[in-house]
Amino acid sequence: MQRLVKMTMQMDWDNTRIFLGIYRAGTLRGAAAQLDIDQATAGRRLAALEAALNAKLFLRTPSGYVPTPAGEAAARSAEKMEQAAHQLQREMQGIDNRLAGVVRVATTDTMAQHFVIDAVQALHRQHPDIRIQLLVTTSVSSLTRREADLAIRTVRPTEPDLVSRHLARRTSGLYASKKYLKQHGPPALADGLTGHDIVRFHAAVMTRQVTHLAGIPVAGARVTMEVNTGLALQQAVRAGLGIGELPVHMADGDPQLVRLLPEKAHQYDVYLVMHGDLHRSARVRAVADAIVASVR
Repeated sequence: MQRLVKMTMQMDWDNTRIFLGIYRAGTLRGAAAQLDIDQATAGRRLAALEAALNAKLFLRTPSGYVPTPAGEAAARSAEKMEQAAHQLQREMQGIDNRLAGVVRVATTDTMAQHFVIDAVQALHRQHPDIRIQLLVTTSVSSLTRREADLAIRTVRPTEPDLVSRHLARRTSGLYASKKYLKQHGPPALADGLTGHDIVRFHAAVMTRQVTHLAGIPVAGARVTMEVNTGLALQQAVRAGLGIGELPVHMADGDPQLVRLLPEKAHQYDVYLVMHGDLHRSARVRAVADAIVASVR
């Protein structure tokens, strides 16, 4: 216990956040990419922290950096430091009433294209000193760890420190290109997708598509491609690689696509999520209001 307290006192935050990046990524390169620094800097900062602590924090192996017992103890202390640093940032941003500065927004590529870019355009006309950093990803960004200030998700958060607002209910359905239908014909509801080619999300992105598309079983179908973004999925369907499940509000306007079995569909909700500490930040509220108005 005394060693852990002493270790915490000797840990510099700038070096510690790089240590956490290496601990989580398992490599210098991975940590450097996440933290937007060069690999040599990551190595120097780790060496400085190990010298300050007089402890070896990682074993360098061919497969990556493996934490030593001292590294595991340091990680526990480092995560407490990270939580405190992020809480301080949120609290300071929460009382900042300037309509200027950076706001980080995490969303998917399809939602960015459909309404978030329009929201930023409207926001810029009204508040030109607010700068948006857009993080386009299908992963659930951690607002607690300050990976983003606002997130647009299709899953309602359960974390008690997050607040959410329901933006919309959307529908997705089955689509195929005219080229695909000319070659293969449309599926019959009684047969499901047996014998057809399909494109879908990776299981890590959307688990339910492993077994169903728009409520239709995919058993017996051939998976020709798996993707991790919505725009890639739409492009794959356009190219005739197979049948896919796409948002109706986007795919219906695509002249290259035809909706199949419209009686079958999947409904999902869209939420705007932020950390409760940021609710009082003027610039974060301004961005949130612009997004809400754009969806409406």
